[in-house]
Amino acid sequence: MEKIMTSEQAIAKIKSGDTLMVGGFGLVGCPLHLVKSVEDTDLNELTVISNNLGEPGNGLGKWVNQKRIKKGVGSFFTSNPDVVKAYQEEELEIELVPQGTLAESMRAGGAGIGGFYVRTSVGTKLADNLEVKEIKGIPHVFRESFTADVALIKAYKADRLGNLVYTKSARNFNPAMATASTYVIAEVDEIVEVGELSAEEIITPHLFVDAIVWPGGESR
Repeated sequence: MEKIMTSEQAIAKIKSGDTLMVGGFGLVGCPLHLVKSVEDTDLNELTVISNNLGEPGNGLGKWVNQKRIKKGVGSFFTSNPDVVKAYQEEELEIELVPQGTLAESMRAGGAGIGGFYVRTSVGTKLADNLEVKEIKGIPHVFRESFTADVALIKAYKADRLGNLVYTKSARNFNPAMATASTYVIAEVDEIVEVGELSAEEIITPHLFVDAIVWPGGESR
């Protein structure tokens, strides 16, 4: 099956009300071309699991301004004042998750693990309404793992099968999201032929990738 497609073809699988994982640390490692492609659709009521919700008017921040997002799940939202304003005006629901817990929740979801116990956030408001269990004399909170309907991820390079290579901080969330989502769309900077990537550099195997979008190819 051909995986290389336009962004419009790839995002056609997304439905209003879906849960999306979107890669990125700020705007770094975020699939900005895919995010922008959604701006011209009527998608709404989305739950977005991401480290943050972009910057003012940029990346996922544009989705916030367009009121596409029903709920944001992530770690750092205050870098975008528009997110804070939308939350205060009760236009946006927020679930704040410590960053390490966020990453582990996605990794666990991709591994088929329903949840796990972690010490982080014990005794804070972040642990309100969460189960607390003492393990080896130390209290831990139980966190359910995260999965999603769709993942929009950013990789450096892909072969035509969909094997992915990342660069620098793009590896912080994108690989885990690829394992924890039902449908995975990868935005890449370059596409190479099968066999050009070494097994040692491939981080996400092609079995996890459903669609590849190469913005450089669309502009030609």
